[in-house]
Amino acid sequence: MKILSFLVSPIFMLVFFLLLFIFHPLQWIGLHVFGYNGHKFIVDTMNFLLVKSLLILGVSVTVKNDEELPVDTTLVFVSNHQGIFDIPPIIWAFRKYHPKFVSKTELGKGIPSISYNLRHGGAALIDRKDPKQAISALLGFSKRIKKNNWSAVIFPEGTRSRNGKPKSFASSGLKIITKYNKEGYVVPLTINNSWKVFKYGKFPLGMGSPITITTHAPIKISSLPFEELLEQTEAIIKKHIN
Repeated sequence: MKILSFLVSPIFMLVFFLLLFIFHPLQWIGLHVFGYNGHKFIVDTMNFLLVKSLLILGVSVTVKNDEELPVDTTLVFVSNHQGIFDIPPIIWAFRKYHPKFVSKTELGKGIPSISYNLRHGGAALIDRKDPKQAISALLGFSKRIKKNNWSAVIFPEGTRSRNGKPKSFASSGLKIITKYNKEGYVVPLTINNSWKVFKYGKFPLGMGSPITITTHAPIKISSLPFEELLEQTEAIIKKHIN
């Protein structure tokens, strides 16, 4: 399989980056001609195609959502983090909830399509070396998603797991978001196997390991003290990591 991946990985990488380059100007057109909804349509379509492009590697993506998620309120999707391929399925599967990511500032520049969407699509870009900036960005983000009835996506581990084993959850970002969205719900998500795309490193890419994202029952933010909410959310997510 690894030998085959030396042949297939360049094809996947070509398709992946072509999609990013093609959709970069389309995002600009969508935003400046058709506004927020036009931009969102372009971003959703791009992420659908990014998910499908993984089939070149023999990697299928399944989002298991047997839960009835609340509507007309803010959802805070909280997930473990295994790699960059966690993100397109979340954007596509939960598109009707307008998911906006908490991301590091470094991703806000230099990456076609991805950086543009982070800067103009409503995300929070935080500088982990500057606590004041991070808090300010999270405050603005928390109020913005509430005002627009959008949802947040946060990876409390802070960085991706390179072997699938989860790291400890940090509380600061989630605490600020939930403080300003007490009427909303935390929705735990468990991601499995996306780290295996990079199990050999950056090249060749791993093949044939299906990615699954499992949605767990939403938890009303106001129903628990924050410490219990964080503990319960972390336990649910980690319990279902294979």
